Amino acid sequence: MALLLAAVCGTGVLAWGGWKKVPCGKLAWDGEFWRWESLAYQAGVAGYELSVVADFQHLLLLRLQNPARAGLWLWAEQRALPERWLDLRRAVYSPHKPAGASRSLDGMPAEPLPAVAVSGHEFPVDATRMKP
Repeated sequence: MALLLAAVCGTGVLAWGGWKKVPCGKLAWDGEFWRWESLAYQAGVAGYELSVVADFQHLLLLRLQNPARAGLWLWAEQRALPERWLDLRRAVYSPHKPAGASRSLDGMPAEPLPAVAVSGHEFPVDATRMKP
């Protein structure tokens, strides 16, 4: 019994340590590219590929890959930014635009509506409101 209790406690400590290392930041979609912004990557490099690994309706497990195929696992939670949750879900599941399709018929750049997700709970994200 003591061995089982020690194993459960050890697993809990390891899980807590892993949870503390989860990256915190902002995932943004501009209609063409995904961008990850965090304390380590303030500029937010565009061009990531995003895939949904698990969908629990109020929680998404996402995998973000850069062009070099290095991956980053993200938990996106509805409670972090509930007013933008459906925007994120639409962006995650919508088909990608082909290159060069971000211009309107008059040749002017189309203004995409950003979708935002927050990973982590320690750093607040200042999300912009959608224009009326």
